[in-house]
Amino acid sequence: MGEARKVMDRVTKAVFAQDVKTLGKLYAPDAIADTPDQGEIKGREEIVNYLNEFLVAFPDAKYDTTRKHEAGDTAIDEGYFTGTHTGPLHGPEGQVIPPTGKRVSMRSCDMATCENGLVTSHRFYFDQVDFLTQLGLMPEL
Repeated sequence: MGEARKVMDRVTKAVFAQDVKTLGKLYAPDAIADTPDQGEIKGREEIVNYLNEFLVAFPDAKYDTTRKHEAGDTAIDEGYFTGTHTGPLHGPEGQVIPPTGKRVSMRSCDMATCENGLVTSHRFYFDQVDFLTQLGLMPEL
């Protein structure tokens, strides 16, 4: 197991333990995250805030990994995010979406590129239409 895989596993563990202190130590100060809902997020603090806000909205969140990959300095996780929307969810325009009480299960994939034991780039992928439909915020297609 290489460095990228070890760092990615620590990131995932810290996120779902809601351990923001540890999470902050795993990202480079100038790290960049690409997200489907908020676009590009720059900087360690902003990335940690993004992840934490998501977990405030889904405090019972879990991640079930279906596949783990590693290629050089990049680790890739595929799996399912599940949780119940019981807290405020921040939208891309800064709006707050009140809790719907709905449970979601969405397929996701994320890739973290690491250097010197820190994440320098983290790309998150999930289907926003599926996510918003499960929350009852978008009509089913």
